Amino acid sequence: MNRALKFEGFSYRYPGATEPALRDIDLEINAGEFVVLAGASGSGKSSLLRAACGLAPGFDGGTAAGRVTVGQLDTREHKAAEIARFCGTVLQDPERQTVMSKVRAELALPLESRGFSEAATARAVEETALLVGIGELLDRGLSTLSGGELQRVATAAALASRPPLLLLDEPTSQLDPVAADDLAWLLRRLNEEQGIAIVIAEQRLERLLPAADRVVVLDGGKVVCDDDPQGFLIWASNNQPSLQTPGGALFSAAGIPAQPVSVKQARELLIDQGIEPAAASPGSLTSGQIKRKRFGRLTGRRASGVIEVESLWDEPANGRPIIAGLDLSVAGGETVALMGRNGAGKSTLLRHIVGISKPTSGRVKLTSGAAMLTQNPGDHLIAETVGDLADASTLAAAGIRCSADRHPRDLSGGERQRLAFELVASAAEGLGALLLDEPTRGLDRGRRAELAERIRVIAQSGSAIVVATHDAELAATVADRVVLIAEGRVLADGAPSDVLAGGWYFTTETARILNGAGGALLPEEGALLLTQSDAEAQR
Repeated sequence: MNRALKFEGFSYRYPGATEPALRDIDLEINAGEFVVLAGASGSGKSSLLRAACGLAPGFDGGTAAGRVTVGQLDTREHKAAEIARFCGTVLQDPERQTVMSKVRAELALPLESRGFSEAATARAVEETALLVGIGELLDRGLSTLSGGELQRVATAAALASRPPLLLLDEPTSQLDPVAADDLAWLLRRLNEEQGIAIVIAEQRLERLLPAADRVVVLDGGKVVCDDDPQGFLIWASNNQPSLQTPGGALFSAAGIPAQPVSVKQARELLIDQGIEPAAASPGSLTSGQIKRKRFGRLTGRRASGVIEVESLWDEPANGRPIIAGLDLSVAGGETVALMGRNGAGKSTLLRHIVGISKPTSGRVKLTSGAAMLTQNPGDHLIAETVGDLADASTLAAAGIRCSADRHPRDLSGGERQRLAFELVASAAEGLGALLLDEPTRGLDRGRRAELAERIRVIAQSGSAIVVATHDAELAATVADRVVLIAEGRVLADGAPSDVLAGGWYFTTETARILNGAGGALLPEEGALLLTQSDAEAQR
């Protein structure tokens, strides 16, 4: 079988880093394989992908030992531009990867640089845009796109020349649930029908495991597991539970030894064991019981709003309204999860609340100031060293253990996200509101749980919190209310168990497995339902 990618005793250390990012990596990816890279934030996933496409150390600097071969190209002898002819790469921060002003030009650039004719380029751009579902974006400016739309454009640009190897670093982190599922199926189709080898780093593994041939786990820059999806899940349950999928965590919490790779398999395993989730009833786990279990208080809107959005409109001179007559009230101590598809207006609404954007009409009232974490953590990390950004206590709160002289760009995506959050949270002290735009980007399951606890503590101090997110599990964990918007309007506003349970896309994997039974959205809630159902079945 032809080889697409090979690491031989490869180690790498970033400039100024005290510890290597990668240690003695021996790894071989064959042509046509679908490989998922897993591991906690900072484990080395992004570094491995950057080494695979020639950016580390070729662009990033630092020191390396060993060999990386991409196809027949040794990265020590060939520059990243040459390697790019063999492999397409989607980086963790697409806003740092795109270079043109228009979407069509961005997709055409890699084709034109390879000498494609004008006709072949036009055809390839059109086909790739249709393939990735961005046909309506082709004539848009990149600066007008949402984070999720930009992520899809970067993926399309990497695919345009049909490379035999595709490297992707968390390509679904800013995508809405529909777009994320579409991308997962697209990658599976390209892998199966076109034979493209795919290596993808991802935190939400449940999206990709059904398509994967192998899962490679990194820890401390080393490969600690290389197995098929089923073998990986068993390894994770025994060695690193924070890497379990929600379905795996559900089964573990319920005392079921199996580890399902997909929702379908989870349902089949439950049926095989004679367990079916109990339907909602007076004796089942109600939404009120769920909320008391999490926070010790019931969901409920309070009378006075720290944030009041009144008939807000944002209408560009040319184009449809981004925000269309939206009303929203958020009380002190209340956490609202703002959800909706890419381009629905979530980020724009946050910018209006904090005062960055000005409305066409309507108004926003704040009882005191607001701090905002933007979708790109790099917006908050403008300094030469992490020591210039934060003191030792802030770095410790972010879980960052590195030299204070290290450049922020050399941190992992998850580390940058955590540091940016801590900086914004510190700035929000004494203010009335904290706004978070996709705060779980780059965070593993364990770090997402820590973030949820931090949000809970901040809310208990009296701050109003609005979280724009595609992470249904985060919404189910922290939110008093879920507000679903589309086309700049509120479609639904209610308790998480009302808005998220029983859905197809805007829901959690636990709810998909259990068909929304009992309003259970999180693995521990689902496990309680399953144990109740099992006990009733045995009576």
